[in-house]
Amino acid sequence: MIKIQTAVAAGLLGLALCATSDARVTRIVIDETVPLSAPAGGPASAIAYEQVAGRAFGELDPKHPRNAIIQDIELAKDADGKVRYVTSFVIYKPVDMSKASGLLWHDVPNRGRVFPYAPQERAFGDIMLASGWQGDNSGATSVRPKASAAGFQFLQVPVARGPGGAPITGEVFGRIANRSGSASQPLIVLFHPVPYKPVSLDTSKAKLVSRGRENQRGEVFDEVTIPANDWAWARCDANNPFPGMPDSTQICLKNGFDAARLYQVVFTAADPYVLGIGFAAWRDVGAFFKKAAADDSGTPNPIAKTITHSITRGISQSGNYLRGWLHLGFNQAEDGSTVHDGLWPIIAGRRIALNFRWAQPDGALELYQAGSEGPQWWLPHPDPVRGHPAAGILDRCTATRTCPKVIEHFGSAEVWALKLTPEWVGADAKADLPLPDTVRRYYIASTTHGGGAGGFDTSLPGVGLPKTGVTCPGNNFGTGALPANPMPHTQTVNALRVHFRNWVMKGMPPPPSRYPTLAQGQLADANKVAIGFPTLPGLRPTVPEPDFIMPVHDYDWGPQFNALDGSGIASLAPPRIKQSLKMLAPKVDSDGNEVGGVPVVLLGAPLGTYLGWNIAIGGFHKDQICYYAGGMIPFARTAEEGKASNDPRPSLQERYGSHDGYVAAVAKAAARASAEGFLLQEDAAALVNAAKASAVLR
Repeated sequence: MIKIQTAVAAGLLGLALCATSDARVTRIVIDETVPLSAPAGGPASAIAYEQVAGRAFGELDPKHPRNAIIQDIELAKDADGKVRYVTSFVIYKPVDMSKASGLLWHDVPNRGRVFPYAPQERAFGDIMLASGWQGDNSGATSVRPKASAAGFQFLQVPVARGPGGAPITGEVFGRIANRSGSASQPLIVLFHPVPYKPVSLDTSKAKLVSRGRENQRGEVFDEVTIPANDWAWARCDANNPFPGMPDSTQICLKNGFDAARLYQVVFTAADPYVLGIGFAAWRDVGAFFKKAAADDSGTPNPIAKTITHSITRGISQSGNYLRGWLHLGFNQAEDGSTVHDGLWPIIAGRRIALNFRWAQPDGALELYQAGSEGPQWWLPHPDPVRGHPAAGILDRCTATRTCPKVIEHFGSAEVWALKLTPEWVGADAKADLPLPDTVRRYYIASTTHGGGAGGFDTSLPGVGLPKTGVTCPGNNFGTGALPANPMPHTQTVNALRVHFRNWVMKGMPPPPSRYPTLAQGQLADANKVAIGFPTLPGLRPTVPEPDFIMPVHDYDWGPQFNALDGSGIASLAPPRIKQSLKMLAPKVDSDGNEVGGVPVVLLGAPLGTYLGWNIAIGGFHKDQICYYAGGMIPFARTAEEGKASNDPRPSLQERYGSHDGYVAAVAKAAARASAEGFLLQEDAAALVNAAKASAVLR
């Protein structure tokens, strides 16, 4: 078990000397306070800021009803019956706290990373807090004894133990793809190592297979078992050949790796982390800094008595975390109050795979990765396809009256690779699901994961658009055939930030939700014919094909797994695929650009076809979707160039006539986006000026 310093008893969140609380942050340590510089190339802020980094020491009562849902928490107790953790945090705050706005942004780190503090929030005087939640520490190479303002955020949690401290074991799997040569290879989930290690380096006690192919339906082809004598748990290379030096994190193959094949190992591991503690620790840290005056020993809260409202947000994996955190009831503090007033899951359409034994939260829904179990929608809705009763993410917070206001926004990559649309239409994909008044949903059409670089020259071949494709994310997925999609999220997010602040702090509702729906005829089966995608140069005539999208799989994780909550014990490695859900996608216009989203200037004055998907050009995933990388196919400059390449889309000259004509189109698109509330005036002016300075039709 990880050794964690015992915290001093006593203290209710917000009342440092009260001894009635069952669980709370008992002690904070400030490790570092450093100035916060203005962003490179940005304007200097009128408000001086600093970063305060430290660690929070907390304890949980496993029997408390708001902690009991944590998987294996009863197996992680210290001798006094409490469960303890240590988490890092960093606070961005005005040096002069009289200039603070009263709003706290509680950000969820993504694999330990804290995203840059937005200059607009600094101009407002907002405070940002980020704190660790991922207890397998896959976001950091090591857990350091002190926190750093510039470092990864971490959470130390205990492991589950059996009677008398006996180790708990179970089967775990890991995968290796697109690797070649004689050197050993590590087991990676998405970006970081599989957090569990084999109990034995005897390869006869594990099973390693290689596969020639697998498709998005989960069908497997040409799978062969590699004999135990032909591989080793070891580190090896040209200077240290097979069987290499023993290493529980690497696999060495006698005959080397083949990039055209995938390798999957199933092994027995021990000491599962009690990762669900990450939900409670993050809850208690947020509540402490929002409400408490000091910790149990009198160390003052550096932002005490300044917070009137709070919004929590997370990007991608971190947004998935928030959806799971809310679903399991963790927006209710130990004193029964609401922790956060607003919740912003960004480009995140599922729930994090965290609160079950042997979870791998680094994953992002490659084959056999959890996270789409149970309801992904907000309000109660039945799931007859998977046999679940009516349920929704807001069920628990509705019962306790602790639901926050919610804004969620997505792009096309979340549809095609991150399994989004069941959230909109249910598991049976038969009807649009209703949204409560406290939720706003916005779709930024034809965009890659998180948006692209923006600008206008970024869409022009030979100017700002690279000729080569992008690197596919995921566990070494390969390279995409198409160059990167530059369609941005930045300006839309700037507008949503203002709306969210006003909604939470002033009660001013944001614009109505806008996303593709069945009722408006904007969704269809996810294939070329159904969505109306044109045949474009550089693509196979059948792309996107019926098996191109990454679907939601209905997995069997074993009899002790609770799919409704994504909790319990995963005992089948890998899980059995019972069925795949029907997946929809937005329809497209004659250019191949998606319909049904919020207005975006570059989409209103397009320079090509912007895609939320790309195509892997080699290796094991050849000709499949390039995970969640987007791509772009630029318009021809002239009608003659378009005709020569059999491009059915009108050329730039046919659309806009001249450079001035394009600038006029940008100005018109900017005026529309501004009028509808999705573009700030300062961003609109900047975009028009950028169009004037661009090389479009020069």
